Amino acid sequence: MAIISLRLPLFLTILLCAPALAQTAGAPPAPTDKAVDFSQAEIEAAAEFLAAEGILTKRLLEGGVFSVNVRHIEAAETALQHGRITEVWVVREGEGLLVTGGTIVNAEPGAGPGEWRGTAIAGGVERQIKAGDVIFIPPGVPHGIRQTAAITYLNIRFEARQPD
Repeated sequence: MAIISLRLPLFLTILLCAPALAQTAGAPPAPTDKAVDFSQAEIEAAAEFLAAEGILTKRLLEGGVFSVNVRHIEAAETALQHGRITEVWVVREGEGLLVTGGTIVNAEPGAGPGEWRGTAIAGGVERQIKAGDVIFIPPGVPHGIRQTAAITYLNIRFEARQPD
């Protein structure tokens, strides 16, 4: 009985984490000796795949301390705060109500130092974002899309380093 009680939480953890891993698994590593291009057709195909499968993120390129992703959200997004990650969003389609700053409500620790997630953001700045907008989110700034019918954006993430 004790073995079953230990295996069930492990099984549930794996089951719940699998979709998150599938979102970014299989991304090609970033080359160190050449540039990489992503055509509009590739980005659109990734967005269509995400919408059809109900997945939020498809990683196009993995660089260890940086990544290039396509995201497609059809509802509210979890409030997040990254400890060392800077994000640049390039909105391709749709629109949403972005909230930044403030304090994360019901904050729970994320995967690393300074990482937090929660149910909402209290006291943040709300603004409508739409296709063509570019958003810069530095480490430590809570952020999330509070409301959207559907939005697709490039999410370029890189880890902060100490200033020179």
